[in-house]
Amino acid sequence: MQPNQIDRASPVPYQPTWNSLREHAVPAWFRQAKFGIYTHWGVYSVPAYRDPAVGQDVTWYPRLMYFEDTPQYAHHVKTYGDPSQFGYKDFIPMFTGEKFDSDEWADLFVQAGARYAGPVGEHHDGFCMWDTRYSPWSAARLGPRRDVVGELEQAIRRRGLKFLVALHHAENWWFYPHWKKAYDTADPRYASLYGEAHNVDGQDIGPDFFDQARPSQRFLDTWRDKVLELINRYGPDALWFDFGLRRVPDQYKQAVLAHYYNQAQARQQDVAVIYKPGGRAHAHPGLPRLDHRYLGGRQPRLGLLPGCRLQINHQPGALPGGQC
Repeated sequence: MQPNQIDRASPVPYQPTWNSLREHAVPAWFRQAKFGIYTHWGVYSVPAYRDPAVGQDVTWYPRLMYFEDTPQYAHHVKTYGDPSQFGYKDFIPMFTGEKFDSDEWADLFVQAGARYAGPVGEHHDGFCMWDTRYSPWSAARLGPRRDVVGELEQAIRRRGLKFLVALHHAENWWFYPHWKKAYDTADPRYASLYGEAHNVDGQDIGPDFFDQARPSQRFLDTWRDKVLELINRYGPDALWFDFGLRRVPDQYKQAVLAHYYNQAQARQQDVAVIYKPGGRAHAHPGLPRLDHRYLGGRQPRLGLLPGCRLQINHQPGALPGGQC
């Protein structure tokens, strides 16, 4: 048996229930690794704008550029024109990635002392960084026309590191203002990027980031299918989910985790799942405020990483964790 592997002489398949999933053990390699890196790199890296006075993360530019009272909107109008004329999708041809070198990135991870590393597979913006069958909006088909996740997976594993993928795409449902008719976020032609239209009359939208209609079955099915596709194709050693996971119904989370853990058993692989907890949002609908805390002990409601401890730092005025 290889070091850090669990004895699976008689593995019992995981069932999509919390009682079954909570039996999954935190891998020894994850407890011992101490330090890992995941990278935010996507279409939002083209404008790469953050308000220096507030310190907002550049990954939230795709949303905030459509809110007229934000520095991102003012910057966008001044630099690219009104969002009604130049929407977020129009950055995609500019996202060429001509200098992207997965081996150079992987070498940097090793030099930094990381024991596991990987990219954001899809952020809130809806642009997928792997060659997915579930959306035409991907780095494999547009922009760089490269499977960024696949290239990094190979480069990272060649150096003996564990491979992680971070997934933030659950938030896509709430991310864009579909009720702003002047913008492309309300155009059904771009629904597979900006998300399925809802709350189009501008009603029933509250101060909390999540104060909108609940996700449709179609959206949730696509969320699930993308995660399963990524698991099947790249077999990541760890998955990291952003705070939108708490608004995904239990049966979807349970199905994904059972599949992931069972696939890992079949591959003789020890895998980890990490998530960011979320709390109440503040008054501006553009930005969430999260209740960051340590995760400790068993997690019977989420069934994720029982016994794992994860710290996320929060700087006043900044987006949660610096990376969200």
